[in-house]
Amino acid sequence: MNIFIGGAWPYANGSLHLGHIASLLPGDILARYYRLKGENVLYASGSDCNGTPIAIRAKQEGVSPKAIIDQYHQEFSRCFAKLGFSYDCYTRTDTRHHHTIVQQIFLELLKKGFIYKKEIEQTFCESCNQFLPDRYVEGICPNCRQSSRGDQCDYCSAILDPIDLLEKTCKLCGSSPAIKVTEHFYFSLSAFQIELENFIADAKKHKKWRDNAIQLSERYISEGLQDRAVSRDLPIGVSVPVSGYEEKKVYVWIEAVAGYYSASKQWARENNRDDSLFWNEQTKTYYVHGKDNIPFHTIIWPAILLGIGNKALPQHVVSNEYLTVEKKKLSTSKNWAVWVPDLVERYHPDSIRYFLVSNAPENRDTDFSWREFIYSHNSELLGAYGNFVNRSLKFIEKYYDGFIPEGHVNPSVQTKVRTLYEQIGRLIEEAHFKLALENIFEFIRYSNKYFDEEQPWKQIKENKNTCDHTIITCLYIVTNSAQLLNPFLPFSSRQVKEMLGINEFVWKEIAPAEKLSYVKPLFERIDVKRIDDELERLKTEAF
Repeated sequence: MNIFIGGAWPYANGSLHLGHIASLLPGDILARYYRLKGENVLYASGSDCNGTPIAIRAKQEGVSPKAIIDQYHQEFSRCFAKLGFSYDCYTRTDTRHHHTIVQQIFLELLKKGFIYKKEIEQTFCESCNQFLPDRYVEGICPNCRQSSRGDQCDYCSAILDPIDLLEKTCKLCGSSPAIKVTEHFYFSLSAFQIELENFIADAKKHKKWRDNAIQLSERYISEGLQDRAVSRDLPIGVSVPVSGYEEKKVYVWIEAVAGYYSASKQWARENNRDDSLFWNEQTKTYYVHGKDNIPFHTIIWPAILLGIGNKALPQHVVSNEYLTVEKKKLSTSKNWAVWVPDLVERYHPDSIRYFLVSNAPENRDTDFSWREFIYSHNSELLGAYGNFVNRSLKFIEKYYDGFIPEGHVNPSVQTKVRTLYEQIGRLIEEAHFKLALENIFEFIRYSNKYFDEEQPWKQIKENKNTCDHTIITCLYIVTNSAQLLNPFLPFSSRQVKEMLGINEFVWKEIAPAEKLSYVKPLFERIDVKRIDDELERLKTEAF
């Protein structure tokens, strides 16, 4: 089976925070799981380098947009690598290749009549002497009356036109913009109303999307899809490939989602592979992002694909809710956030991954708490999983000189493990990652209880044959637990793999190795005094 997994593209205008990772981590879990099953996987994403926020940041810092883009793209790549994200292609949208693919899509939609020219009114700042990109216009959302910007309201998720904002101001100088007539290209989104209505109804029927994606998409459909501008007067981006309009740029909302397509073609070119395998009706597709990106993946990208005659529409939409920090809404402007570049330098990557999956905002907003983060590491990763692995392997090292005894795996344990592969696999495929991880750790707690009840430290003295059976069962548990946890906790799973001398992981029951290579604890205890230190640091750095 061919599996395409698209992770949302973070803007290259500032560091990643935990909210980004919480929404993107499911993509890596899916990719690792399907590879273990032996499926043909393409996991793609990249840095969004053409958005207005980048131009704003560059202007504020007095540097070129490219300097900002390079800085954050490299930082993103390092952070994702440190957290174990296994992208097949992590690229950027300012490459010549991406620009070419986007222009090809634009021209194809234009040729088929889905893009047309239209005179429109647009905000123009007299002080700055320029038409304003949508994100340069700030004001009050006409729907919910909250502070908003000109492309989308973060509070009610309405897709906006800057002209509709109340009390409009220019983000650059603070003055009230004028309204002027200009000519732009528009995408006939309304032409796909019926097809998208059926598409969303089918996704709802088969329960392949998260509830938030269904509800928001149904809202857009019920309100009636409106044609949207696909060109803008932007400082950076993909030039419109039409004579006389080269100074205008392809609007980021159509250009960024096309990155999935351009990334797949870049991967194919660099690896001498055929990416068409991932762009047909037989492809199983997953799109992973936060809820603010829902309409771009459930309405706009499907419409573009339909417009160019591509059948690989989004099948599974994995759209997380928001992550708060210490019960407060995450705010980058107020520096109320846990920043990833700092976190990955000071904490085990599996600790971060474990917390974000076990507290995932899958169906509702969840909270990152330093207290819960450190206690979950100490009690679950170290106290339950790390403890079972260490006590089992240390016992073999001490009483069997590192060699694995001959014995029989407990049939009840074996049945549980075989059931787990089926159960966890199904939950991952259905995007229920939190429940999948909970079920594995329920089995790990059962395994610690098994060790305690069998008392191998007594068996080794009283009945070595019985002890052999207990220890081979414990090693069987360690081996298969590491394999089951590999999609979630790849770093500790790799360590177990190395300690046991396992050649490769697969998604099916495997037998224990014959001899240990070495034994080393998977995790170290985190001093709980760090809770107060981290809270103080968070409050001190906020403004």
